Amino acid sequence: TLLDPGKMNPDTLSNIAKQAVMAGTDGIMIGGSTDLSSENVELSIQAIKDVTNLPIILFPSDSGVLSGKADAIFFMTLLNSSSLQYIVGEQIASATHIKKLGLEALSMAYLLLEPGMRAGLVGKARLLPRDNPNLVISHALAGQYLGMKLIYLEAGSGAKEPVANNVVEAVTETLDIPVIVGGGVRNAETASEKVKAGASIIVTGTVIEENSSLMSELADAIHWKN
Repeated sequence: TLLDPGKMNPDTLSNIAKQAVMAGTDGIMIGGSTDLSSENVELSIQAIKDVTNLPIILFPSDSGVLSGKADAIFFMTLLNSSSLQYIVGEQIASATHIKKLGLEALSMAYLLLEPGMRAGLVGKARLLPRDNPNLVISHALAGQYLGMKLIYLEAGSGAKEPVANNVVEAVTETLDIPVIVGGGVRNAETASEKVKAGASIIVTGTVIEENSSLMSELADAIHWKN
């Protein structure tokens, strides 16, 4: 469950986190907005920690919104960005701070597919097409061969269409590392399709903000193998 401190206050986030725990979510991601402050992130994480023992993972928009209150951070590179800042610059800027905070760094290749939404604009991404699995595979394999432990296929927060099932299937059949899928997953059927296509982790954010009552359905669909 992705919670965005830039959109909601700590009390609201805490309430949604509590519902997410009851629904069966496996973890909480914190981040999303590009105008977050470290203070806001800290307050939000503390409020969430007060209601759950689930792992809290930072999903940072930049190197200035880190917090030692989290359990881990997605140490990610936007491989299809046209800017070195998002390929390696933010990572260099944050590395020493992450070490001092004692955060577990989860290395991840972050790939933005069409439509990309605001994340694509901010990250200056060369968006990968929805209908070219081979191009997505080549990027994902590059991430794996560079030593990344996770691959994140992202359509963008609020996307009307998620990453296509055949793309998810093609990537997961090729790679030896877990694949995360996010963006545009708005109902249980879509979530189930991504898991059946091979995704190891499904990220939901916007749909939870709009209708938190869907969390149980989403969690049940994602955990169908169990």
